[in-house]
Amino acid sequence: MLHYLIRRLGIGLLTLLLITFLVYGLVRHMPGTPLTADPSMMDPSKQITPEEIVRLEKLYGFDKPWYQAYFVWLNNVVRFDLGKSISQNNASVSKLIADRIPATMLLSISSLVLTYLFSIPIGLWSTVKSGSKAERTVSSILYMLYSLPSFVAALFLQILFAVKLGWLPLFGMTGDDFESLSMMGKAWDIFLHAAMPIACFTYGSLAYYSRFIRANMQEVVRQDYIRTARAKGVSPTNIVVHHAFRNTLIPLVTLIGLTLPSLLSGAVILEQIFTWPGMGRLYFEAIGRRDYDTIMGLTLIFSVLTLLGQLLADVLYAVVDPRVTYH
Repeated sequence: MLHYLIRRLGIGLLTLLLITFLVYGLVRHMPGTPLTADPSMMDPSKQITPEEIVRLEKLYGFDKPWYQAYFVWLNNVVRFDLGKSISQNNASVSKLIADRIPATMLLSISSLVLTYLFSIPIGLWSTVKSGSKAERTVSSILYMLYSLPSFVAALFLQILFAVKLGWLPLFGMTGDDFESLSMMGKAWDIFLHAAMPIACFTYGSLAYYSRFIRANMQEVVRQDYIRTARAKGVSPTNIVVHHAFRNTLIPLVTLIGLTLPSLLSGAVILEQIFTWPGMGRLYFEAIGRRDYDTIMGLTLIFSVLTLLGQLLADVLYAVVDPRVTYH
């Protein structure tokens, strides 16, 4: 296992270098620079002279070819320096990301917990009630939910619960009177603001995982040992929970490591829609402002999480099934 982990880490490192190299090249070829992409530049009174732009480009290294600039950035990353954000008054990119991580983790972890909390019972119930009218209805609803884009669902939820009914806040993470609230009041305020984003993060994964569990269970319940258990008079509940479901854990567990990166990637659009102050919104804003260091810092984090998620899935596969060994 140790040799396998070392080999996978080496491959992951090479993959990470390739990803960041290509993304840096794409970013540097976008029209505009951090010096010219600022909307305030449209105001003639705030425009800087071409001579000043040349001076600033030399100061920030924008005059260098992108591949040379990449290795300058990589050298800084090796020294644990993600650079400075030009669009944020030269604030540290590491601090900007660190400040946004809790907001994104609140949505991602809540969504992950809710997904597994509800998808497993729904998947098991669908197996037991397979072929019934209720099961077909639930499967159809889950299929429609999985087909519905999250950003479309976000707009519908905002119109219904915020505009029409007025039950939930339209956007943001906290209300205007957040600082004056008690501890419980602050928690409730954050919960109300997070309800719609979490719902949008969760429903697609819930539909997919429920159908995934049902599909795997349908395959397992056809095995000989399940028929033997039925012949011995084992109750249907025990057959499903203790015999069949245990053997579907292998493919289910492998998905755990792949879930978090997908949640983070979906945060880019949803956080922008709900004005949620997380990493996804920071990514969206950085792209609009051509903030190279911030874009690359977030790209690095998302790439590392994706590669670690894949490695975690492989390790969990071996943990759940002792027959699986890596060399």
